[in-house]
Amino acid sequence: MTEPLLTTPLHALHIEANAKMVPFAGYHMPVQYKLGVKKEHLHCRASAGLFDVSHMGQLRLIGNNAATFMETLVPVDIIDLANGKQRYAFFTNEQGGISDDLMITNFGDHLLVVVNAACKTEDIKHISANLPDDVQLEVINDRALLALQGPMAATILSKLNPAVSDMVFMDALKLQLAGVECYVSRSGYTGEDGYEISVPSAQAEALAKALLAYDEVEWIGLGARDSLRLECGLCLYGHDLDTTTTPVEASLLWAISPARRTGGKRAGGFLGSDIILQQIQSKQVSRKRVGLIGVTKAPVREGCKLFDAQDNEIGIVTSGTYGPSIGNPVAMGYVDTALSSLDTEVFAEVRGKKLAMKISKMPFVAQSYYRG
Repeated sequence: MTEPLLTTPLHALHIEANAKMVPFAGYHMPVQYKLGVKKEHLHCRASAGLFDVSHMGQLRLIGNNAATFMETLVPVDIIDLANGKQRYAFFTNEQGGISDDLMITNFGDHLLVVVNAACKTEDIKHISANLPDDVQLEVINDRALLALQGPMAATILSKLNPAVSDMVFMDALKLQLAGVECYVSRSGYTGEDGYEISVPSAQAEALAKALLAYDEVEWIGLGARDSLRLECGLCLYGHDLDTTTTPVEASLLWAISPARRTGGKRAGGFLGSDIILQQIQSKQVSRKRVGLIGVTKAPVREGCKLFDAQDNEIGIVTSGTYGPSIGNPVAMGYVDTALSSLDTEVFAEVRGKKLAMKISKMPFVAQSYYRG
């Protein structure tokens, strides 16, 4: 028997807005609203979009050694993560693969960890199985998560609390919005400037309505969230990242902190570190994640096989869509390392036809994070 779908605290608002609802990671979620995916995408790039991301897992780690403990699970510097700062990370496994990607924020008296919806049950098990006696894990079930994204996001949110305009990318603050205590970070997954807001479930609807009251703000569904993140070269777990893919193959070297690399002050010590650090040093992996831009106008979807000019199979597309901001098909995928150079022509197999694509640097659309 299939489990009934879960709903977020904003479910009634999505129904009221005539959202098209679909099952996603065990939740009943809005894939698009009245504007449709393309217009929602372009609206977020031009103004401000509001996303319900309450399906994601919010966890709290409490204890003086919480950061030390997290460093046994992620190849990232958490011990030196300053109070009020956030960092991107990923759980690794013993084979060097990635079991989820996540955000970690230091709020001083605790670490706030946000994990992907489809992975949260396994992530909670993973953390719990390794948890030392002096660190406490709290699963947060009474808060929603909103993302306000786009070039107008700061202008709008600062009307509810001017303090948010002083924040820079990856800053995090506990502050009042519309009279409600929220955890706010200046971050998001669209490539645009914006904020993620953890708000008590009981007040989530009122906060969402307060933001939607501004003409510049529109609801944005999962469809546009996917095209926005893909144009900005951001990975989606379970598609572009998985347990069989190492961070080196996934071109995520930038996220592995110098302190955790060979020669760093706390080198290794995370699951799969021998494999990952050896790959970094040798610079030898058999495949690599790359960006792909279509030469034709036909979109190329996840699962399409990739071939070289001699018709040898060389890889696979892991995410693909039509990029509304650039007016071209965009994709990412994995190809043999020898064929991963920029501007290499490859061919994606779509319904029996081979469509030309060029390996391109990512992001396809410049990221607009506010760094001060």
